[in-house]
Amino acid sequence: MQDLEIFGRIDRPRRLPDEVAVALTTAIEGGQLRPGDRLPTEAVLSERFGVARTVVREAISLLKYDGVVDSRRGVGTFITESGNRSAFRISPGCFEKRRQIIKLFQLRAEVQAGASALAAGVRTQEQMQGIEELFAEMERLDALGPDEVLEQRVDTELDFYRCICEASANEYYVDVIGMIEGNIQSNLRSAFLKNAAASEFGPTILDEHRAVRDALAIQDASLARRATRLRFERAAERLAAREDFI
Repeated sequence: MQDLEIFGRIDRPRRLPDEVAVALTTAIEGGQLRPGDRLPTEAVLSERFGVARTVVREAISLLKYDGVVDSRRGVGTFITESGNRSAFRISPGCFEKRRQIIKLFQLRAEVQAGASALAAGVRTQEQMQGIEELFAEMERLDALGPDEVLEQRVDTELDFYRCICEASANEYYVDVIGMIEGNIQSNLRSAFLKNAAASEFGPTILDEHRAVRDALAIQDASLARRATRLRFERAAERLAAREDFI
């Protein structure tokens, strides 16, 4: 086991996953942690840093998608060789991509809300079954966590909302949402996935999607509009609130 005295407690109330990621990267760059070393468990790091295990998990996800660590299922998380990774940092280009994602979330909050309101009134039972199945798959994947199924979980969420658009019986909603998704897939995929890994997993996030599904199930157009708008507004707020964004 590595000497955990190289880490100190983190007392700041914001952007804790980023702080933990920076602390771990600093230890790697300083030689206290070396390529091939296995990181201590989430529980040990949580106690040492004085943060929740979810914070440690998000920090490790950030490092994983920057190539600093590699998770091996059932074995642990290991430091990668320096030639296969870059130091933990967020470039100006990444900042700009985050700004673009926030704008797309804000746009989608309005467009998707309208589609959901229409869908609540006109969706068929078959379409509702498809929406239910996609939500169930989101729940299943979410429970596995971003280290295991990040892309599948994100793509299933996109399918969930695309299915709702199709259920609105208005092809223009489908077209507009398709343009938004196309922008993400072509230009912002990497940043979108990193943000999802950091802040779009867990029970609270699933509750936002569940509220949309439930409103459609009872065919309440007003509730569907509010729940959908709230889901994307909160996603935009979470990304904007990350202090490393500025």
